[in-house]
Amino acid sequence: MSLQSRIVERIWHLPPTVTRSVAVARGLRIPTPDGVELLADVYQPRRVPRAPTILIRTPYGRRGMVSRLTCRTFAERGYIVVVATCRGTDGAGGVFDPFLDDRKDGLATLDWVEEQAWHNGKVLMFGPSYLGHVQLALAPDAGDRITALVPMITTSGFRDNWYYGGTFELAGLLAWTARMVTLEGSNPLKADILELLGDKRARRAMTHLPLAEVDTLGTGRQVDWFQKWLVTERPDDPYWGPEREHRDRIGQITAPTLLFGGWHDVLLLGQLDDYAAMRAAGRNAQLTIGPWLHVSFDMFAAAVRESLVWFRAHVTGDHTALREQPVRLYVQGAEQWREYPEWPPLGTTLSTWYLQPDRGLAPSPPGDGADRFRYDPANPTPTVGGPLLDPKTGGRKDNTALEARTDVLSYTSTVLREPLELIGPVSATIRLRTSTGHADVFVRLCDVDPSGRSMNVCDGLQRITPEAFPADADATHTVPVQLWPTAYRFHPGHRLRLQISGGSFPRFARNTGTGESLGQATTLTPTDHEIRHTSSITLPVQPS
Repeated sequence: MSLQSRIVERIWHLPPTVTRSVAVARGLRIPTPDGVELLADVYQPRRVPRAPTILIRTPYGRRGMVSRLTCRTFAERGYIVVVATCRGTDGAGGVFDPFLDDRKDGLATLDWVEEQAWHNGKVLMFGPSYLGHVQLALAPDAGDRITALVPMITTSGFRDNWYYGGTFELAGLLAWTARMVTLEGSNPLKADILELLGDKRARRAMTHLPLAEVDTLGTGRQVDWFQKWLVTERPDDPYWGPEREHRDRIGQITAPTLLFGGWHDVLLLGQLDDYAAMRAAGRNAQLTIGPWLHVSFDMFAAAVRESLVWFRAHVTGDHTALREQPVRLYVQGAEQWREYPEWPPLGTTLSTWYLQPDRGLAPSPPGDGADRFRYDPANPTPTVGGPLLDPKTGGRKDNTALEARTDVLSYTSTVLREPLELIGPVSATIRLRTSTGHADVFVRLCDVDPSGRSMNVCDGLQRITPEAFPADADATHTVPVQLWPTAYRFHPGHRLRLQISGGSFPRFARNTGTGESLGQATTLTPTDHEIRHTSSITLPVQPS
């Protein structure tokens, strides 16, 4: 067993190994029906007869961070681990085109695994993000050829996440694109470091307009898929056809599936949609959501521990070690893990809180009134925490400085006398007028502690256009905003705070106020927002 394996085992509190001897075969060729060859490394535990197989398909390199952390970890616990390339990555043939070939190449890889002499008939799949998406692309067609799945921090369809709320998730998409371009130079270690620390060149490029030039500025070259994302934002665009998007087939997955996510993950909304679709289809799906971001070593360690239990149960047929309830949630604020029979939990009641004339927030409708701010895309409201790819800047942050800006409105409740616990989806209805007809509305729920510190709990954004949200007779737009769901306890002595602003940059591409196309917009027009006090937020309250 390597020194790295010993360190991982101790830090992650993993169960004991069954062998300390692992044979590694590298660069094995996997044929596909169109003649392209993929590559795989195979980690085979010695003296473990008829070991089941864990298949990991990745675009991040067979020696990337996920592979380095998991391949020996699983092999030393009695699994043959196949880490296989996606098309056009890490020496594999063909051209990498995100999400396009994962279904057919996944099936070809599964065919290859089943032809190997060491295959015992049990194939499991594991992996986060893109490595989770490839599982959901393959599994509907694979049927019982797959024994069990663990897709982490992922979704079966990325389109709705890329254009969440009608905007463009600029920071995450450019950072990911920069990582993939770095990997083209066969430098997985550099790509992993940039993901953990942030890519300064990509960050600087995010401030540039037009967006059609930021990939060149951020990566050193124009990137075909990034250019396509700038012109395929319509939901019905053929680019987002059934070879890239698999949400319509998610209910066909028969393999037992453990979906693993985080409250501050950028892909959480899509993952919860997948879970709901699988449960509605009567499938064996479980859900774990912790207090994590998309990139989190704590999350990864917890996922490996749960995966070992999940895999063993479905390989052996002995389910006694599995938890009793399918849903396991970490309740932030309470700092507790809890289990439930379904998502959202039974007994949830919806409580609507309204803006008040004195910048208050209360569960009683106010009289009519409004507050105003100006959003200037030349000085856009900045991103402070939230669901981001960057682990340094994402998650829960102090919002005090953000709330002091003149382009952010804050509405605060009175001090809570009893605990208030929220578990489930969160939504807002914002009624507003705008000076341009083209605007964004960003809504965030915060927890204000007795010292006055304001920490973000969850948030959401919606882009407004005259076509999508026509104004009524008095020029008011009524805009629904889907916030990230949450599980959170507000303590007595704390207060709820609702922020409303015109954006969150660079997490989302700024609204230029002109209605120009996403990739070509350069003119910056400030937009005045008038927020009506009849706006509200609806909270999923748990019984006390």
